Amino acid sequence: MKNNTKEIYLTSEGFLKLEEELNEAKQVKRPEIIQAIKEARALGDLSENAEYSSARENQAKLEARIKEIEYTLEHATIIENKGDGVIGVGSVVTIAYDEDDTEEYTIVGTNEADPFANKISNESPIAKAVIGKKVGDKVSVESPNGSFDVEIVKVA
Repeated sequence: MKNNTKEIYLTSEGFLKLEEELNEAKQVKRPEIIQAIKEARALGDLSENAEYSSARENQAKLEARIKEIEYTLEHATIIENKGDGVIGVGSVVTIAYDEDDTEEYTIVGTNEADPFANKISNESPIAKAVIGKKVGDKVSVESPNGSFDVEIVKVA
């Protein structure tokens, strides 16, 4: 049987955030929803009880999220920056598009990607182009809008 699970990469910070979210869901949100279901059930006829239906829907969403987080934590590979100058998941990379235009990105696993915080997925076109490279390398990035060249200025 072939294993079709995709590797899940998390930084230690991302792992801790998911653990906190899981604890919050189990310790706080789950009891709140159970209480809301009890209160809605006490109102009588469940077939036309919007509060009950809403609480049950919220419970289903929460339980699905709990399962998703548990799966992610169980199958995650914690990434650490090796500090050897070679770009990999966990690296902070500064690239130059031209002399006046540089950007700094942190390469993270897909679950932690946040373009607004310059955290890009290891599966993004820029990350794919720079992983395995070093400072001074010029690489071509294949994007949906065509390819463009960048130079790696700094790796941390």
